[in-house]
Amino acid sequence: MSSTLERTFAILEYLSGRPDGATLIAIADDLAVPRSACHRLLTEMVRCGYLRQLRNHGDYALTTKLAALGLSYLSKSGIVDIAQPLIDGVAQLSGELVRLAIVDGDRLTFVAKAQGARFGLRYDPDMGLDVRLSCSSGGHAWLMTLSDERVAEIVSKQGFGKPEEYGPKAPTTLKALLKILQADRKRGFSIISEMYSPGMTAMAAPVRRPGEPAIGVITIAGPLMRLTEPRMLALGPGLLAAAAELAMASSASALFSPAAALPASGS
Repeated sequence: MSSTLERTFAILEYLSGRPDGATLIAIADDLAVPRSACHRLLTEMVRCGYLRQLRNHGDYALTTKLAALGLSYLSKSGIVDIAQPLIDGVAQLSGELVRLAIVDGDRLTFVAKAQGARFGLRYDPDMGLDVRLSCSSGGHAWLMTLSDERVAEIVSKQGFGKPEEYGPKAPTTLKALLKILQADRKRGFSIISEMYSPGMTAMAAPVRRPGEPAIGVITIAGPLMRLTEPRMLALGPGLLAAAAELAMASSASALFSPAAALPASGS
């Protein structure tokens, strides 16, 4: 049986994807938590200020307290001060959405962004979400710095997701993913086309200290009609330069402190 702490975090993660809130019944049933126990947890989280109950229909929704904690942590870690000028420069160079994601255990989470698009379609998905590793440029850029055995372990844990959670060209087997990563390693950065979502392309470079797995990734994403493969190949050197500069400066931020050693790829 899940502990009270595990259930609490499960509720927070569940509601993070439902800004309009959810009912007690939906939360309890979807998370397989007894309704009486779920009600007690929700009541306690409301009391502590992490949830609020919407007056109209009694749904529970997150407050900004959790987000404020995360933003406070990021601001004090120094990562924004270090990375923002670099990703601003890449955004200006590319004219597309540029984001930074950091590695935390087996997770990759977006923490900063810069929007380079001034006209036309502006691609801007949610920040603060964990990255789907198997179908995203950021996921591929991190995984390419790991051994195939470690890739299999991490991706098997997260899973490939449901068909509605990725694009039409996404790899859905480990064999297909490893083939893509092999090409990424030779290139030095990842490229995807309609793997994350239809009509969208992206590329990413690992933020990597010599001889170590990536500690983060810098991504560029935009519409396929604008961010073509030749365009991405042309942007590659600038993106790699920004990632290398951030890797050199990363020691100034506790957020980039060395994690437990993981087996890097030989490439």
